[in-house]
Amino acid sequence: MGKHLQTVAAMACMKTLLILFNFAFGCTGVLMLCVGIWMRIQLREYVDMSIEGSGAAPLALACLGILVVVASILACCCTARGHPALLYLYGAFLAVVVLLELGSGASVYAYRNALTEGFDQGLNESLVLYVDDPNKHHDIDTMQSTLHCCGNRGYTDWHSINLPEEIPKSCCKQLENPCDSSNLDNVYTQGCYNRVVDFINSNIGLVAGSAVGVAFFPLIGVFLACCLASNINKAKYEQVA
Repeated sequence: MGKHLQTVAAMACMKTLLILFNFAFGCTGVLMLCVGIWMRIQLREYVDMSIEGSGAAPLALACLGILVVVASILACCCTARGHPALLYLYGAFLAVVVLLELGSGASVYAYRNALTEGFDQGLNESLVLYVDDPNKHHDIDTMQSTLHCCGNRGYTDWHSINLPEEIPKSCCKQLENPCDSSNLDNVYTQGCYNRVVDFINSNIGLVAGSAVGVAFFPLIGVFLACCLASNINKAKYEQVA
């Protein structure tokens, strides 16, 4: 009888810990969803200008986040019901999530390389379309005013393009005031390529590292789910004995 009570107490403790884990696991899913959406919004202009651009990596990260949130909700129900088969199944699912998160980190890293490799040529092509394509016009203006840069490799890239003015107003250091873009003291002279590469590397590198770092967190859930299922089976055996 004493062993049975110890098993029941251990089972109750495991249930509590697993429910807490499920809550934390669901929060990581919400975080992945938010990061995927943030990447798609923040990097949209740079993706559109890169000939290698693709929105697959942010979308995959967001979908994985949704999957984790749904799984954590269902896992709470499985934990409350205390069905061993479902708990083992949940543990197996968490092991798969570990692999998916490692894959997400690798895909985000590859996504960074794809963007930077195709950006140089893509930006040059976008500069040529600056006057005729409203979307390119908006993307380039947003990039130049946000990153404080001008042109691809430098402000002189604009001199070979037929513009109504020598340099776009988005190259000006103070957009709210009248700006003489012919005066180099008033404009950014550094090109956007290096600024964009640094921006992409600093943001996506951090996201990829975080994805790999949290990938092993679900292993805690695998351990708790398997221990709880084992204790439930043990409690049933001791009750029959």
